[in-house]
Amino acid sequence: MAVTFTRRWRAIRARGAIVEAMGKHRPNPLQWVWYTFGGRLPAHLAEWVLHDVTCRTWVLRHLLRALTQLAPFCVVVLLLLPGPLYIRWSSVALGLLVGLFYSVSAMGESCEHRVIKHGYPPGIGRETRAMYREVRRTTRGESRRRGPSE
Repeated sequence: MAVTFTRRWRAIRARGAIVEAMGKHRPNPLQWVWYTFGGRLPAHLAEWVLHDVTCRTWVLRHLLRALTQLAPFCVVVLLLLPGPLYIRWSSVALGLLVGLFYSVSAMGESCEHRVIKHGYPPGIGRETRAMYREVRRTTRGESRRRGPSE
């Protein structure tokens, strides 16, 4: 168990170094919108995609991608739907609620599909998130045992 954990920790630390070094390689805004709507990014951004779907804030990133996908429909409803403004805003709110519900229900599969599309083996996103959770839980437990004086 300890050997497995040590190997995982080394792999995560190595991956963390890659992510830190990868700070220069991020998609530009146009590429990010393309990626948000399901497009494939260039090969040199594949590491960023893995980081995007496995980092600590991956759920928030997924919700931001979902809101970006829903935004054009919201604008169309607000501008083209006849009737009072409160009905249009209510329609947009309900559409966002339903869209986000379906997006959250398929969040794991959507992220796995993005990772597979960029050349990683199936399941790597889920496994990486699980390893990060395990490391955070372990380090949190160690810091509690040490106490504030150390």
